[in-house]
Amino acid sequence: MHSALYRLSNRFRILAALAIAGALVLSLAPSAGAAVDAPASARGPLQPMDIFELELATDPQISPDGTRVVYVRRFSDVMTDKRCSNLWIVGADGTGHRPLTTGNHTDSSPRWSPDGRELLYLSDREGSTQIHRRFMDTGETARVAHLTESPAGIAWSPDGRWISFAMHVPAPPRKIAEMPAAPEGAKWSPPARVIDRSVYRFNRVGYLEPGFTHVFVLPAEGGTPRQITSGEFHHGGPAGMSQEEAVWTPDGRHLIISAVRRPDWEDERVNTELWEFSVADGSARALTDRAGPDGSPAVSPDGRSISYVGFDDRYQGYQIRRLHVLDRASGESRVVTADFDRDVSTPRWAPDGSAVYFLADERGNTGLWRTDLRGRVERIASNVGSGTSAYGGGREFTLAAVRAGGGGAGRDVTFAVTYSRPDVPGDIAIGRPGSGTPKVLTTVNADLFAMRTLGDLEEIVYPSSKDGREIQGWILKPPDFDRTRRYPLVLEIHGGPFANYGDRFDLEKQLMAARGYVVLYTNPRGSTSYGEEFGNLIHHAYPGDDFHDLDAGVDAVIAQGYVDPEQLFVTGGSGGGVLTCWTIGHTDRYRAAVTVYPVINWYSFNLTADIGGFTSKYWFPGLPWDHVEHYEQRSLLSVVRNVKTPTMVLTGEEDWRTPMSESEQYYKALKLLGVEAVLVRVPDEPHGISLHPSHHMAKVLYILGWFDQHRTDKNLAGQPTLPPAGA
Repeated sequence: MHSALYRLSNRFRILAALAIAGALVLSLAPSAGAAVDAPASARGPLQPMDIFELELATDPQISPDGTRVVYVRRFSDVMTDKRCSNLWIVGADGTGHRPLTTGNHTDSSPRWSPDGRELLYLSDREGSTQIHRRFMDTGETARVAHLTESPAGIAWSPDGRWISFAMHVPAPPRKIAEMPAAPEGAKWSPPARVIDRSVYRFNRVGYLEPGFTHVFVLPAEGGTPRQITSGEFHHGGPAGMSQEEAVWTPDGRHLIISAVRRPDWEDERVNTELWEFSVADGSARALTDRAGPDGSPAVSPDGRSISYVGFDDRYQGYQIRRLHVLDRASGESRVVTADFDRDVSTPRWAPDGSAVYFLADERGNTGLWRTDLRGRVERIASNVGSGTSAYGGGREFTLAAVRAGGGGAGRDVTFAVTYSRPDVPGDIAIGRPGSGTPKVLTTVNADLFAMRTLGDLEEIVYPSSKDGREIQGWILKPPDFDRTRRYPLVLEIHGGPFANYGDRFDLEKQLMAARGYVVLYTNPRGSTSYGEEFGNLIHHAYPGDDFHDLDAGVDAVIAQGYVDPEQLFVTGGSGGGVLTCWTIGHTDRYRAAVTVYPVINWYSFNLTADIGGFTSKYWFPGLPWDHVEHYEQRSLLSVVRNVKTPTMVLTGEEDWRTPMSESEQYYKALKLLGVEAVLVRVPDEPHGISLHPSHHMAKVLYILGWFDQHRTDKNLAGQPTLPPAGA
């Protein structure tokens, strides 16, 4: 069946749901309006194949006049097993919701021109990613350049005449030997690869090609790009990795970007500075100079100040990123959010320059915040995000000036944000400071969820058995939950380890709940969004006492009476995989465990992972051979002799964050000890195992299949068939 027919549009899926329900009346609003729920008899739990049906609304870009929002709508194509995205537009009042681009391509990074008449965006619909320009009055689109490398971080100049972007500039590889030419017609194997960099491969990117990322400018009407930055340094990150957008000054004469322009840039990748580059001649000037990261610059409307985030580096596991403001003329900088004990990200100036808006996590919930220049902080909106994980993700917002006054200093703005709740993966909302809850403009999954019953989420707060500290968590219950029954429980542990779960939609956990499991996920010590002191309780002590926080959470749920204490299971990915192994090394209360892309041996991890140079400085007191005992005590091999729990190890074969060699070590150790164990290798998958939708589905099904096989409370006949282990 052709993918365009298989993947029904939202409206047609609503019609299908209503037809099943036998509905006779249908109302389709011109905007995103919510789908009509099917009767309970026609609804069922979330299904694994729904992974292909879920959509996400991301990257909301509000027009300069505040009347429209363009956003990126992400979806999956079941026939090619690929993630795709198109651009959509919706009016600030919810009307006129429609696509701007279509097709199974990747369209991304929409950016309004200063006058709101045009739109820049990136698209790979011609085979390679290129910059496109759309004229909003006619809908005509033109490619503005023929680039040989993929661009990123596109931005308009203030006068709309220029476009800036970042792009990889290739360099010849280091030559060590001269190979003779192959005979005519011969087919030789690929040549040897010469590596002379400390970081030579990166998760989701693979092996890095020689060269550096630089910033370019290009005439908006098209033409030849001109390179602005220079030197053997990255400006915006190596190609394919995280790209920080260069920011124009209001006069259009300079570009501001964060970079490490030092001879030891490979060893001090965190120690970024703000740099100012002249658009005319590329001359560079450092605006900051300290030990620590300075990033996410935003220039004030009058061009006199730059806001940015960072900290004075103490080589500590968790350090709060605070908002700073720099005076461009004097070079003096000051901390604005000194009393705000939460991480600040993506600052943007209010149109009148009197305040700065930013995002921050507070107790597992992402909010839009505002601070005046004296550091008086207030929350403007909650529930910001768009994603399929309780980690959140897709935390994005943009601002537009409000023509009519009356809002007060820094408040005459309209904002567009991504919006997520436990039953909302990701939509677009719009609001104004002080005007109450933002208005949600889209409901991109309402049609699917009209046919599904999701599990309900309940917050839980309990004391740690270690020291009585308050730990926050959430209990996800199966659809049609009956508290007179006794359910199996899955403890699902987050990674990071400096990250947080929250009251957000989580696809994998919902599928576990749909299978009949109660799912517990918590924020043990070390989690972010609770302040620097709580986060650093695991500094140079991870994994460790976080086990007691997790174990106490399981006891707290069992005490509620609806969980069978003989049917307990544990899983987690990355840092959660670390804690899964740590947990079963300290208790045998779990019937089965699945550790997903874990770190097992901190010694080998620091020598093979793409972030090994970082972790040896920030998570450990130094290099492995200088602190062998420290590394060994915290490695999972130190407790593997205690493991009795049947364990699955599940990892992607292209994972360079926690390489497959880590999983292989643990699997082999379990086998040598006689513990029931299987190793599942997922081809072509980086860290996360979600690049391909079918692999994401397999990840969840293998976890559930392993747990189902080790349950003793009932027969689970009729569950989805699993592919052969190791496939």
